[in-house]
Amino acid sequence: MGSFLAFMPIIKLLQLLDMYSDFPASYQDWNATNPLDLFQASVVKTEANPRAHISKHLSQEARGCGYLVLWLDCDREGENICFEVIECTRFPMNEAKKRVYRARFSSVTEKDILKAMDNLVEPNRHEALAVDARQEIDLKVGVAFTRFQTSYFQGKYGNLDSRVISYGPCQTPTLGFCVQRYLQINTFKPEKFWALRPYIIQNGYELQLEWKRQKLFDIDVAMMFQKLVTEDGILEVIDVSEKQETKGRPSGLNTVNLLKVASSALGYGPQTAMQIAERLYTQGFISYPRTESTAYPSSFDFKGTLKVLENNPSWSDCVQRLLAEGYHKPRTGTDAGDHPPITPMRPATEDVLGNDAWRLYQYICQHFMGTVSPDCKYVRTKVEFSIGGEFFHCIGQRVTVQGFTYIMPWLAINEKNLPQFTKGEKIEVSRVELYEGETSPPDYLSESELISLMEKNGIGTDASIPVHINNICERNYVQVQAGRRLVPTTLGITLIRGYQCIDPDLCLPDIRSFIEHQITLVAKGQANHSRVVQHVLQQFKQKFCYFLQQIENMDALFEAQFSPLADSGRALSKCGKCLRYMKYISAQPQRMFCGTCEEVYYLPQKGTIKLYKELTCPLDNFELLIFSMPGPEGKSFPLCPYCYNSPPFEGIGTLFGSAKIGSTGKLGKGAGMPCFLCLHPTCRHSVVAQGVCACPECSGTLVLDPVSAPKWRLYCNKCNCLVLLPEGAHRIATTRDRCAECDSTIIEVDFNKKTTPLEDGATLHTGCILCDELLHSLVEVKHGKSFSRGFGARGRGRGRGTGRGRGGYRGRGRTAGKKVDPRMSFRDF
Repeated sequence: MGSFLAFMPIIKLLQLLDMYSDFPASYQDWNATNPLDLFQASVVKTEANPRAHISKHLSQEARGCGYLVLWLDCDREGENICFEVIECTRFPMNEAKKRVYRARFSSVTEKDILKAMDNLVEPNRHEALAVDARQEIDLKVGVAFTRFQTSYFQGKYGNLDSRVISYGPCQTPTLGFCVQRYLQINTFKPEKFWALRPYIIQNGYELQLEWKRQKLFDIDVAMMFQKLVTEDGILEVIDVSEKQETKGRPSGLNTVNLLKVASSALGYGPQTAMQIAERLYTQGFISYPRTESTAYPSSFDFKGTLKVLENNPSWSDCVQRLLAEGYHKPRTGTDAGDHPPITPMRPATEDVLGNDAWRLYQYICQHFMGTVSPDCKYVRTKVEFSIGGEFFHCIGQRVTVQGFTYIMPWLAINEKNLPQFTKGEKIEVSRVELYEGETSPPDYLSESELISLMEKNGIGTDASIPVHINNICERNYVQVQAGRRLVPTTLGITLIRGYQCIDPDLCLPDIRSFIEHQITLVAKGQANHSRVVQHVLQQFKQKFCYFLQQIENMDALFEAQFSPLADSGRALSKCGKCLRYMKYISAQPQRMFCGTCEEVYYLPQKGTIKLYKELTCPLDNFELLIFSMPGPEGKSFPLCPYCYNSPPFEGIGTLFGSAKIGSTGKLGKGAGMPCFLCLHPTCRHSVVAQGVCACPECSGTLVLDPVSAPKWRLYCNKCNCLVLLPEGAHRIATTRDRCAECDSTIIEVDFNKKTTPLEDGATLHTGCILCDELLHSLVEVKHGKSFSRGFGARGRGRGRGTGRGRGGYRGRGRTAGKKVDPRMSFRDF
């Protein structure tokens, strides 16, 4: 058994094999692909984190093995990963079925693992195909609508303030819930109402009674009843009843309930809550946080888990009481067959975890203790009164057993003690108030309420619900306001209203229910995977075609809410085609618009744009811009709007968040070439002219930052490596000369007269930053976010060396720990 448990890290490794469906490269170019063609496009599986080399590692581990036992989540997604592992390991299912087995388990206790090993089964192909079906449908439907909407509306309006106008079979109904509540609020018409409130004085305390009619909407009738009660003046006690009530302890904690509590009680958004929970899990403090189950497995070690919490002073008395008096059997919950409920696994303190993680961990501990604590019991007393033909009552509550509310006090019963009353007793009314109120609309949806609606309507899974909510926030469809309330933006409201006027099915939860019903048939083996996918896609294709025909109906709503491109932005740079000024539109996505040519040019995102000295691109005559990334270490680089959108050289990768988003949120193929990637042989802004030498960290080139003065620097055009040049120089420029020893570009430095390191007060110096001894001593390499004194022991001439002598290099990555010859080219690293 010990050797088997030692294999458990491999099980965790399999969980990291995250594959997703995507289109082939030929379909990634938005401009070259008709969205309608995506419904018939092929789909490929892509590893989410190719740098992790999980597939390659699994293939190597499988060499020479005779059997494959698959230990993955016992749900559809886990089943799907099973077949991905089979493909990675190249175990032929059709030739040797008896060599591949599936372990079914809900926890990793010794008992459950042994039971799973004794009852190995075959992987379920039907459930795996159901996941493939959902991924293909969501991909094709979502991307087709998203590409069309984004291209259509961003090409017409300038203040949408969203990088992508996205659609998703889960995301859009999620937004629909928020907009539906918004519309309820804005169409609500308040009404005045009146209610009788008699007061009596018993044992020196004033007590208000509740009216059986509750409230009336006619003031004349309400005043009539007030007169009857006032004229009578004497209340008669007609009944006194007591009833034993029970408030049941909670079931086990699953992901959805954790997310709801995190939002409503702790103030954490679903995405943040899951990130914290996953960190607690990887650090070993809690069990796996993605689970739909609220029922504990029969083998769960409740006593052992309680002992984990015994020494924490926050709840040690509660734990000791449960251990001494005996814990209670948890309520029967739901066993989804995936993982046990979320529970603590190791003791922790706030000092160890930090405030945010501690609060979430604390709740998980309290919830677990609550599940094995007694129910809360209380006595409910109701006293009923009669006066003037009208009936009133008051209610009191008295707790007899605190139970689980001792450890979860926010769920405690609000006690209210009543005076003693006797049936038939008559009491004088002290006053009769006619309360005037007004009906009020519901509040905006809270995240907790939205999660409940999504769960109820089958929108998303425990893993994807936070993603869908986060998406509608990031896309600027809703804003999170006080109390974690989700308030739709103008864009979000307009989108949903647009779907409603064209095809309401597109934003209703019924559309997801339809998809899930079809997928469930596939999972049960009752429907053919390919036929279901084709049937659903055909339905959506028809809806998409109708949507295209009726898009003017949605466009009319956008036209009423947003400004045309021609009326947006500010004049910034000249168009190379018409030589008229183009407008810079700063709303997401950032772009340039030429009103004369009616052309839109997308720009890098999440940075600032300025005109670059009215210089022009020699290829197309467009005025150049300078893009500056945020932060003190952010790169600044020139770009031509036309070249950035239509690269003149093939094979140039895309960088820095162009608005041409691909199917997976990546850049569209063929867009995003700044000057530091341009290979033009004579343009003085290209990498040929501004590149200095090879990057020591990657295969990129170090390029001179043209606007970094007075803190001159080079940056890599591929990674985050920075090289700080002599600070305070008046001017630093590249030359056309190359170093005879290392082939790096010679740079020219014009030093400040007061701080020049040159003899006789000279200021001008040319040389290679690798081979020139003076320049080499004055530069400094910065790797990502940490400094490394890699260019000389004197550290920019301030006496702070590496301790390795001149040329010592303490980099990370490929050069880490190497002793670097000062005469060595970066290319030799």
